[in-house]
Amino acid sequence: MNAVSPEVPMPSSPVSAARPPVAVWPWPIALGLLTIFGLLSALLGQHGIWLVLSWVALSIPLIVTVVCLIRAWSRPSNKGGLS
Repeated sequence: MNAVSPEVPMPSSPVSAARPPVAVWPWPIALGLLTIFGLLSALLGQHGIWLVLSWVALSIPLIVTVVCLIRAWSRPSNKGGLS
């Protein structure tokens, strides 16, 4: 049923198989740990390999975020138009 016409049922939308919550968390946790490592290596190691490791560790989550945003903006949303 819908609010406009209570007699006419709304067409059901296709339901995709829901992923378990555990399947969603590995990548955010990995990016969070990588960020913490990058921040600690920048804070505790000021020279040499620690500086390079901090730049790499802090750049990877940024690159992943930018790539995901570009992908989300480039494909149309299911509501119509660009997301």
